[in-house]
Amino acid sequence: MKIIGLTGGIGTGKSEVSKVLTELGAVVLDADKIGHQVYRAETCTWREIVNAFGEDILKPNNEINRKKLGDIVFRDLKELNRLNSIVHPKIRNFLNMRIAEERENGIPSVIVDAAIIIEAGWLPVVDELWVVTSELKNVLERLKLKERFSKEAVMSRINTQMAQDERIEYATVIIENNSDLISLKIKVESLWKNRIMQK
Repeated sequence: MKIIGLTGGIGTGKSEVSKVLTELGAVVLDADKIGHQVYRAETCTWREIVNAFGEDILKPNNEINRKKLGDIVFRDLKELNRLNSIVHPKIRNFLNMRIAEERENGIPSVIVDAAIIIEAGWLPVVDELWVVTSELKNVLERLKLKERFSKEAVMSRINTQMAQDERIEYATVIIENNSDLISLKIKVESLWKNRIMQK
């Protein structure tokens, strides 16, 4: 089985690459979705997070308000590291479990979609690392169109992430995303054909 790590900073288009790979038939393990399971109310990890950051981060139904938590950790690297030390090992355990299941099912390749593969120390989990990159002006424009974050909020998240140039140093494959979605899709389809489907 070949395990591909897919990563990239906020707004680079990593999710679009993941979407194309899914459409092509790839088994994609989304670390963010796995993370949602880790955050579930009343679990051991949930309790660790609440103990670390206080009950103010909870919604009325006891779920963690991830936006409120994000506002805390993305302003303070120390707090981000604190959260990561709780959550990252749990997500890695889930990933390893899912990869083992897919291996038993005879799946030839798996995509691990995670923004923090390098930072979390998950490189040993994957055989190749595909890094999606984009110029800052394009990142800001994409996030502005989504209307999810203010420019200040976007920049605070970018500044707490690993620098794009540093991320590239770990890359097996670099997917530049500075054009339209059609161009991106063509690049991903080529990678799928030449690096995954060919044996």
